Amino acid sequence: MTLDTVYRKKGDIVTREIAGETLLVPIRGNLADMQQIFTLNEVAASVWSYLDGRQSADAIRQEIVNGFQVAPDRADADIRAFFGQLTQAGLIEEVS
Repeated sequence: MTLDTVYRKKGDIVTREIAGETLLVPIRGNLADMQQIFTLNEVAASVWSYLDGRQSADAIRQEIVNGFQVAPDRADADIRAFFGQLTQAGLIEEVS
């Protein structure tokens, strides 16, 4: 992944906020995959909200740096790791 990469959420993911937590639930066919529910912390939920298929990873990183007052190199490492996890779980895809 480079910071120029643009990602989008896959269409078979339902996002819900319950009791102050953001949950991602993959929907496969007509059923939710209850074995694969993901809980996001505040920063991860913010990153998730920016995954619109238009913004680069770098633009999202900059939003996190500004919004959460985190060092750019830390935000870079965290976003790379998070996008890797989301990709591996099949929750996001690169936009070509």
